[in-house]
Amino acid sequence: MPSVLVLSGWAFIPLALTFYFAFLSYNLQDPENTGWAGLSNFYYFFKDPFFVKDLINTIVLVVGVIVTTVVGGVFLALLLDQKFWGRGIVRLLVIAPFFIMPTVSSLVWKNLIMHPVFGLTAEIQRFFGEHQPFDWFGRAPLFSVGLIVAWQWLPYAALILLTALQSLDEEQKDAAQMDGANAVNYFWHIVLPHLARPITVVILIETIFILNVFAEIKVTSVGGFAGNLTYLVFSQLNDANDVGMAAAGGLVAVVLANIVSALLVRFVGKNLEA
Repeated sequence: MPSVLVLSGWAFIPLALTFYFAFLSYNLQDPENTGWAGLSNFYYFFKDPFFVKDLINTIVLVVGVIVTTVVGGVFLALLLDQKFWGRGIVRLLVIAPFFIMPTVSSLVWKNLIMHPVFGLTAEIQRFFGEHQPFDWFGRAPLFSVGLIVAWQWLPYAALILLTALQSLDEEQKDAAQMDGANAVNYFWHIVLPHLARPITVVILIETIFILNVFAEIKVTSVGGFAGNLTYLVFSQLNDANDVGMAAAGGLVAVVLANIVSALLVRFVGKNLEA
């Protein structure tokens, strides 16, 4: 019970304070002039000119990264499940990006890989005769952020799906080979149904975390073009010093995350019951 009380306080006290400030008129530029704001903070947050764009960016980022990591994770899991020399080292290298801090990986991608002048992609383009390399963060900011996030989460999906593949019944494999099933039929009728449950778990976990992506957007300085709801909440507090509107935006993000999580949990539950 003491542990439960501590964990409950750790989780709900910040949420309760956010709820409290969301209904106050509280700006850090004038902290003495506070008062009850009602629903006006929510109204002005929804009326923010960046709200619709950032909401769409959030949805596109979540869907794009999940599709990329699930498809790529299945491919990597199938590849790493095969027997080949150095498989242990390859598995370690594949999983490594998941343990790199988002700020560090974002700096590496921004300055060493996707930089339009000094980056690796720019050198490759110049090698093939392109005199003006593509400016990834200037011309495709949302795609660039999604690529970084997908690179970070692909090892997680591959690890979960590889673990599931290793639990596949060997008798099913032998039976499929004896029946003359080709690789496509074996994957579609045996492997993919076996991976249905872990795929739903991967989708659930990734959705919760990708909804809160921030470091990649901040470090790459594309918040004005590829910002999400999390970045919009940060902007309200950092740029406008408006604690009330930032708290209202935080509650909107929490409600959105809970709705998505509830739908996914329900979907996962049905899948597990099946």
